[in-house]
Amino acid sequence: METSVSPEKPVLRTALLFGVGAGIVCAFWIVGLYWAGNNPYGPKRLMAIFAPPIAVLLGQWKLRQYYKPEGPGLLRSVGTGLLITLFASVVSATSVYAFARSTGPEPIARHLTEMRHLLEQAKPMFLKEKNGRQQYEQAYRNLAFSAQDLATDDYVRKFLVGLLISIPGGIFLRK
Repeated sequence: METSVSPEKPVLRTALLFGVGAGIVCAFWIVGLYWAGNNPYGPKRLMAIFAPPIAVLLGQWKLRQYYKPEGPGLLRSVGTGLLITLFASVVSATSVYAFARSTGPEPIARHLTEMRHLLEQAKPMFLKEKNGRQQYEQAYRNLAFSAQDLATDDYVRKFLVGLLISIPGGIFLRK
């Protein structure tokens, strides 16, 4: 009996491998920041935003290996990138939420204190710009005050950055 691999299985397998892997890297980054005594929710957390786009490009490149010599095509390549982005964003946001819930409110309170201090220092720069007062107030309202807010922020940022890379990466790596 002859078995064949359906075209969706390599796509899903690649997306799971690279997406979940990138999400786990992001989770380890947050834990590492916490253990090193840094603010796990602060600006250094954003350095992990590069993991999903790198995973997208590596996953799309790996998908080409399954479909040699003709390549996966545009739909499979872009679809794989989008799935990798989705899986990485979900795993990362879930880990942020679980971490925030498990460490309690103290790290979030320290984060809010630090972010408020940074906003106060930047207030003169805000006020020099047109609509600066509104921008300052908006930035203050956008601060994450709970584990759910932190997870949502993490998900949205990583999903958007991954989305921006998935489409051009898929177009370039389709053949």
